[in-house]
Amino acid sequence: QVQLVESGGGLVQAGGSLRLSCAASGRAFSSYAMGWFRQAPGKEREFVAAISWSGGSTYYADSVKGRFTISRDNAKNTVYLQMNSLRPEDTAVYYCAAELLGSDSVGSEYDYWGQGTQVTVSS
Repeated sequence: QVQLVESGGGLVQAGGSLRLSCAASGRAFSSYAMGWFRQAPGKEREFVAAISWSGGSTYYADSVKGRFTISRDNAKNTVYLQMNSLRPEDTAVYYCAAELLGSDSVGSEYDYWGQGTQVTVSS
């Protein structure tokens, strides 16, 4: 089992940057595929980015491709989401998620979720 705690959210102007962090506690973090999701007010939660065990495979939603970068540091049990060129439509609560996988690939059915961190982008 793994517990996830997000941090790094806040208020930023359009065009600015933020880096979100997700700290994981528990064992075998390096065996978990990790992902970031977001949920804007009145909308369903949507996928943002995913990363495999090793960090060798990543996958992004079209809406963030080229602007956001997911990465991980297994020594620190942490996954990051670097968000650049932020837009007002990126405003949402951002969640990290973990899936225990038997192979080094991106996840698809996440088992564990954090509480979320608010990102607000002003125009």
